[in-house]
Amino acid sequence: MFPESFEYVSPATVAEAAQFLRAHPEDAKILAGGQSLIPILKLRLAAPRFVVDIGRIQELKAIREDNGNLEIGSLVRHVEIERSPVVARCCPLLAETAAEIGDVQVRNRGTIGGSLAHADPAGDFPAAILALGAVLVAESATGTREIAAESFFLDIMTSALATDEVLTSIRVPKAGPRMGAAYVKMHQQASGFAIVGIASIVILDGQGKVADARVTVTGVDSVPYRAKQVEESLRGTAATAKDIAAAAAFAARGVEPLSDIHASSEYRAELAAVYTRRSLEKAARRAAVNHT
Repeated sequence: MFPESFEYVSPATVAEAAQFLRAHPEDAKILAGGQSLIPILKLRLAAPRFVVDIGRIQELKAIREDNGNLEIGSLVRHVEIERSPVVARCCPLLAETAAEIGDVQVRNRGTIGGSLAHADPAGDFPAAILALGAVLVAESATGTREIAAESFFLDIMTSALATDEVLTSIRVPKAGPRMGAAYVKMHQQASGFAIVGIASIVILDGQGKVADARVTVTGVDSVPYRAKQVEESLRGTAATAKDIAAAAAFAARGVEPLSDIHASSEYRAELAAVYTRRSLEKAARRAAVNHT
């Protein structure tokens, strides 16, 4: 199927893109890597009057360190995050997550900003940035604002971005000492999306006990979420296999897991516990290595 006719717009700067969106807030869609928007257009699930291609805006393609944070431009491609030495050193969780996305073609074209703005409940990067406590920076014709990751995902395919805003960068804190992180998932065989995906961070204290933990889940609910009961259960423990298994049992507690052709709600709840255990075990091992 071919998309409805549209007018193609290619701004040279973020300011130019923002001005255009301000003039046409309800009639335009932003094109970044195209891995989400183009299939939607071809299926005619959306028929915008304008497609605003921001792919030529160079300022959105940088990875840089800044005041203890790692800042990634919204147009940085998945493969660049996967292979970047800076990302591997400062935030290995993002590199590991990027390597799990889709297939080679998707990773070579898709962008982190496009993935996050699309807000697919089975996306991978949402889990990682939520676990990391990231801040997303958006720009409009009236100024710039920062959106905490926990406030960004509102519903299925719905984010906190306004129709006249451009997502420009994602800011995450650098990994610290005695910290381990991991992302594991069960793939949909055809698409590579997460039936269940778990990002976890474990931080140990000086005695090797869990000082803090963050566990986030994608693919289970309509939005990615922090499994706070898992985190609370794990804090203060020695992160033994028994401790982790007991904590992981809370992974789907308090949510209504999605049910579709890939997995029933009951199966997703069980998978959430299994993959949370696997993710935490990996993160705890890495934290122990960084502790010595």
